Amino acid sequence: MFTGIIEELGTVREAQPGKLVIDARKVVRGTNLGDSIAVNGADLTCAYLEDEGFHANVMPETYRRTNLGDLKPGDLVNLERALTLADRLGGHLVRGVVEATGILESLTPEADAVIARYQAPPEILRYVVVKGPITVDGVSLTVIDKTADTFAVSLVEYTQQHTNLTRRRPGDRVNLESDIIARYVEQLLEERPGAK
Repeated sequence: MFTGIIEELGTVREAQPGKLVIDARKVVRGTNLGDSIAVNGADLTCAYLEDEGFHANVMPETYRRTNLGDLKPGDLVNLERALTLADRLGGHLVRGVVEATGILESLTPEADAVIARYQAPPEILRYVVVKGPITVDGVSLTVIDKTADTFAVSLVEYTQQHTNLTRRRPGDRVNLESDIIARYVEQLLEERPGAK
């Protein structure tokens, strides 16, 4: 599990079929082989550690569901280590299971914030509610607006400076993870006796 609070921006050193090598300093501290690190919100297993980075294997299913196949050397990625039971939960419960990708539609300055609007598929939008949580490229965000095919979030200065979200361009794909609590509630309601 993760919180969606990005610890570090890493840099892709290598992007080969089935393998990513990420330059990073903070997230490798205290990390062991086999530990989880979220890369743009996708939970990857640390397969090899270095002082200044880590290697992760990437399955075909992960490439199908995420934007990790779009990565090339030099790209910045959002990184977060998995939670421990002693950690604060500063964002929201994030599984690191990317459900689909969306498309950045626009970045619009608003005072010190930036409003980011994303196109999203219906299977994600059904769980999106205004003032509810959404994870974009691993970043825990609060939805401020929703239309039939988009949602918007407001990026505070800290998020602008410490994630890759404002470095994206309209048309770029982003990883999306909806709120797990909404998914569980829906399933429980569907499975109760007497439900259609």
